[in-house]
Order: sequence, then C-alpha cells, then structure tokens
Amino acid sequence: MDTRVALISIIVEQDDAIEELNTLLHEARQYIIGRMGIPYRAKGISIISIAIDAPQDKISALSGKIGRLKGVSAKTAYSNVITPAEGGAGD
Repeated sequence: MDTRVALISIIVEQDDAIEELNTLLHEARQYIIGRMGIPYRAKGISIISIAIDAPQDKISALSGKIGRLKGVSAKTAYSNVITPAEGGAGD
C-alpha cells in the first residue's frame, strides 16, 4: 500500500487523556518518524507534533482516534510526498 508523509498536530487540554494518547501512539510506532512534545505549563496544555509516514487510511484512523479523546484536539496536514508500495505500478 502506498504511504504518505503527514504531520499530526495535537493539543492536550486534559491530563486524563495522556495515557490513552500514548497508547495510540505506541500502537502506531512503526509509522512514526518523529515526535516533539512541548509542555506549555503557563496555559496548562501540552502541544505535540507527530511526523508520520504511513498508508493514508492508517493516518486518518490514528488522527480520528486521537481527535475523539476527551480534552484533545488534533489536525492533520498531508504532504504531496507519496511512496508507492513495493511491487506497485512504479516498480
């Protein structure tokens, strides 16, 4: 399956969601290129960026699951960088 590079931006407003968020990210670890977390203590939130290279459906599913967590907002930005699956039409 073709993969696509994307960035998932996450804002965590409730600490209760952090454990479940980390579980979701752990389950997607084979696709995650990198992760940056910034605790914004003055506002009581955490800002997290996830760089990911995965099939479109995996990215959408992960972003959707994250966005459904109570106290968490997520947005995804997709690049135009798409890598054809091995054995695909481009090989």
